[in-house]
Amino acid sequence: MKYLLGDETILKDMPQISPKEPFALEVLEFCQEVSKELLQTGQGKKYPDIVTLGFWLRKSSLEMLKKRFLIEDGGVRLGRGVIFHVAPSNVPVNFAYSLFSGMICGNANIVRVPSREFRQVSIIIKALGKAVNMYPTMAPYICLVRYGHEQDINDILSSICDVRVIWGGDVTIAQIRKSPLPPRATDVSFADRFSVAVIETGGYAKLCNREKGQLARNFYNDTYLTDQNACTSPKLVIWIDMPDNVNSNNIRKEFWSKLWEIVEREYAFQDIQGVNKLTKKYLLAVEEGENVKVNYWVKEADNRLICVEIAKLKDNISLYFENSGYFLEYVTKDISDLIVLGKEKRCQTVGYFGDIEKILPLIKKGIKGIDRVVPIGKTMDFDWFWDGYNLYERFTRKVVVV
Repeated sequence: MKYLLGDETILKDMPQISPKEPFALEVLEFCQEVSKELLQTGQGKKYPDIVTLGFWLRKSSLEMLKKRFLIEDGGVRLGRGVIFHVAPSNVPVNFAYSLFSGMICGNANIVRVPSREFRQVSIIIKALGKAVNMYPTMAPYICLVRYGHEQDINDILSSICDVRVIWGGDVTIAQIRKSPLPPRATDVSFADRFSVAVIETGGYAKLCNREKGQLARNFYNDTYLTDQNACTSPKLVIWIDMPDNVNSNNIRKEFWSKLWEIVEREYAFQDIQGVNKLTKKYLLAVEEGENVKVNYWVKEADNRLICVEIAKLKDNISLYFENSGYFLEYVTKDISDLIVLGKEKRCQTVGYFGDIEKILPLIKKGIKGIDRVVPIGKTMDFDWFWDGYNLYERFTRKVVVV
């Protein structure tokens, strides 16, 4: 096991560390220092996900979080103790959001960072190291490690934690859960999920050219910046066809063309990604036959943007999802068609453009799985309400005082 921040002594002493109250002043000041480092360094400013993290850690942002979650009710809130975070391997900054959430809630934190050596991870750890030098009393609350799939390490780290957070999906959850927890410890696990985008054609037609370009940029940020690997990145685009004398085919062509302008200019592509897309496209064609249509809205045979239109939604549609600029399209006049997605219970986020009031009836019908409905461009924004969990509640305990 490699220590990226902290050491063996810090790790061994963590079970004896006293938890803090949520939003402790020293922790907020520490986060502000990390924010400054991330937003002011030239390296950090190159990565939109780091910039977003930096803004989330600003004092004003954390004060807003405090207003939302810290309720004075006569009791006392404290961190639960030690949190063992297992970060996903495909989203570079996720480990940091999990770490800082644990810290802000008053806990000591052990984080298994992504096994892939993302540049963003190195930048964030460097910023953390500088902040620890300025706030040495925070050092006992942070231990960042990297290791493979060693069961004995999972056993040890699980045995000393009060909360275990597993972000890696179904396979990782099954593996980590082989390691027993102490009797009063709890799991917070994030299973494999997928997300969709909903766009109203009538509303899109009313946008000016600049607004259409901004929507394309927002969609690009939600999808291509993580190669669609994040569970919040839409893989299926549902077009709500609101006639209003609008030709939905023209609308879709314009949307994908605007997106293509960004993709062609900014997106780096590897050959293996094209092979994976081709495989999924063929599998879907075998399954659905004439109900599948590849739309070359922009440029034929360019693997950076593939759009595959399906004639109907199925409850196993996620079997045919792929990454790196591969989108399924579905056109409907009735938003309730999406109810079939709830049978998998895996649809996590709906990124929408249009009138949210037209989406809410779908939620109120009791569709299973959808936990977030946010504007396109906000699907990657982190919040303490995640996958139906309230992380503030899960990361703290309440002492009742009467």
